[in-house]
Amino acid sequence: MELRKCERMALCVSVVFAAFFVLPQTVSAMHIMEAYLPLGHCVAWGAVCIPFLVWGAMRLKRTVEESKRTLILLAMSGAFIFVISSLKIPSVTGSCSHMTGTGLSAILFGVGITSILGIIVLIFQAILLAHGGLTTLGANTFSMAIIGPIFTVILFKTGKKLKINRTANVFIAAALGDLLTYCVTSFQLAMAHPSEIGGVTASVVKFLAVFAPTQMPLAVVEGLLTALIVIGMEQFAAKELSDIRFMEAR
Repeated sequence: MELRKCERMALCVSVVFAAFFVLPQTVSAMHIMEAYLPLGHCVAWGAVCIPFLVWGAMRLKRTVEESKRTLILLAMSGAFIFVISSLKIPSVTGSCSHMTGTGLSAILFGVGITSILGIIVLIFQAILLAHGGLTTLGANTFSMAIIGPIFTVILFKTGKKLKINRTANVFIAAALGDLLTYCVTSFQLAMAHPSEIGGVTASVVKFLAVFAPTQMPLAVVEGLLTALIVIGMEQFAAKELSDIRFMEAR
């Protein structure tokens, strides 16, 4: 996508702003609950998200300008994230296990737009459902709406190059993207609360061990649901999918 001069300037400013908060401090650090991370970590994770959100706002504006019909797919993707990530299984680690729902948006629209949809959902959940928190909004956005989607997009594009069946490709990308989200969350929690014996590495292993029993089957379920939704979209929203060039992904 060719950026306008004002868009390039806004993106550069956001990167500099993020670096200002992240570089001067050591970041020791799925929805991580309110006040579970130190203030410095909250600020750092939030700052890292800024360039992605700026990029996402640009992409969202351009996508809607190119075709108003994509609003239907955007609304469906946002609703899917909200509903599916609200179904949580409590964890003893200060977090919880649940599906993310961001795989669908990542596959259809990419990482930038997904980061916007993700942070909107996280804000509503923090305020209305006490799911996550406002202080941990940056950390939750980074893991669920940025890193997970990045991995999903990489897997999906790799699958296209390998000519994997599209339905199977969607399933694999969405499921593994969900799992990576929890790996990142485990790292964020471990950095904030390292183990007295073994430090961050031992803490990461402990958090992953707590998440794994519930998250692995949930990832499979999310992959299946995402694949089913895409199949339905191919039947009933073919024009909209063509507008975002998804139907070319055979």
